[in-house]
Amino acid sequence: MSKTQIWLLFITIGAGTFLLRFLFIYLFGKIAMPDRLRHALRFVPAAALAALVFPALTHPAGHLDLSQYNFRLMAGLVGAVVAWKTRNVLLTILVGMTVLWILELAFGG
Repeated sequence: MSKTQIWLLFITIGAGTFLLRFLFIYLFGKIAMPDRLRHALRFVPAAALAALVFPALTHPAGHLDLSQYNFRLMAGLVGAVVAWKTRNVLLTILVGMTVLWILELAFGG
């Protein structure tokens, strides 16, 4: 592939990605959706975040690890409790990272 073809590919993929996202956002307010669908779409960001975070907590070395030595999982559980109680994102991150660092320093990691 020549440099021109590579740049054309990048531009085409970028424009396609932009167009798909833009159309969804633009049409969201213009198309009538059933209330059940609109209600269900509220949970998409939380589900996407969980899909990204969950494997990092449960599979830190590439395989399922639910033991007490999985410090990421322990810190994640503490962070989940903080998020549930306070609904403060910054505090959740700070507490979760602090717990992870303390566990790694205390028990090696």
